[in-house]
Amino acid sequence: MNRVVITGAGTINALGNDVPSTLAAMREGRCGIGPLEIRDIERLSIQIGGQVKGYDEQAHFNRQQIALYDRFTQFTLLAAKQAMAQSGLSLAGELAAKAGVVLGTAGGGVNTWDENYRTVYEEGKNRVHPFVVPKLMNNAAASHVSMEYNLKGPAFTVATACASSNHAMGLAFQMIRSGMCDVMLTGGSEAMLCFGGIKAWEGLRVMSRDACRPFSANRNGMVQGEGAATFVFEEYEHARARGAEILAEVVGFCMTSDAADIVMPSAQGAERAITGALADAGLDRADVGYINAHGTGTAANDKTECAAVAHAFGHHADRLMISSTKSMHGHLIGGTGAVELLACIMALRDGVIAPTIGYEEPDPECALDVVPNEAREAKVTAVLSNAFAFGGLNAVLALRAI
Repeated sequence: MNRVVITGAGTINALGNDVPSTLAAMREGRCGIGPLEIRDIERLSIQIGGQVKGYDEQAHFNRQQIALYDRFTQFTLLAAKQAMAQSGLSLAGELAAKAGVVLGTAGGGVNTWDENYRTVYEEGKNRVHPFVVPKLMNNAAASHVSMEYNLKGPAFTVATACASSNHAMGLAFQMIRSGMCDVMLTGGSEAMLCFGGIKAWEGLRVMSRDACRPFSANRNGMVQGEGAATFVFEEYEHARARGAEILAEVVGFCMTSDAADIVMPSAQGAERAITGALADAGLDRADVGYINAHGTGTAANDKTECAAVAHAFGHHADRLMISSTKSMHGHLIGGTGAVELLACIMALRDGVIAPTIGYEEPDPECALDVVPNEAREAKVTAVLSNAFAFGGLNAVLALRAI
């Protein structure tokens, strides 16, 4: 089987408009969550989020492009541009045929849905823009990335709620490992911070009105974020032959289903995903030094995840570091695993463990080392990234330093 490495990364999210600024914020434990700046905010009970503030689409795209690109697609293209620039790849000839893109999103063009519902129902208009469908479809970002970078291999989108990005990246990993592809652009994006997007989530009663405090006994819910992160996954020998800088190696992946409940998570399903990723990577439990947790800040998710980690790692769980960067950038739903992978790369390359900020009170049901409030310097050689979604869909990635 082929080895798979990461040779490029890009992002835009509430912490920063690129990878260096995002990692700096994670090191500093800076919070990107704040008051939302959206239309009809006064009609919402939830008025905070991890919003990309000061974003001007006209600074990045022309009028024709804006007519085609929903906000989630714009974020994806900006992140992909950074990742491709760092990788130094030029995709032409035979390589283009063995290069593809697989991305994750849960909502796709939610902003486009929201705007056009207003047009039809609130303003009473009988016509919408002819590009509404290609703008809102979930595969729009993947399609535009494929066209932008001449990716002629597999190109598709995965929509598995909060696990979408991890599923996408896991599939990209498997396609390169199997020999189907040499290069894959992968990651995820989300842009649900509009009136309709927030109003729908309010109905679930899982949202916090003040802060995201994963693993803290006084946590009171999740906080949504927006943005994208995109990576270049590449076959190891191909990357080495062209002298590419390697950020990390992807070594394992597992996906499981709880097959139990549409919203309540299962510790058993999560544990099987964790142990499956370890087995796929050929890692011993003691090899893993850090886990980037799903860690949403809801009571059910946090205690279930901690139980799964404790069962999967046994006595080694007491020596593991586990943190949730959602406390800083919010929960990007389908795009969240991609942004969180940046924290995993930082742990492996820089020896810096991103903190769980907002931690105030110990919870006996989350009795793990959650790296509270301040980043920590620590040498780790292998990490996991967890993603557990509504519908009982679990996806765990394993990475190793190289």
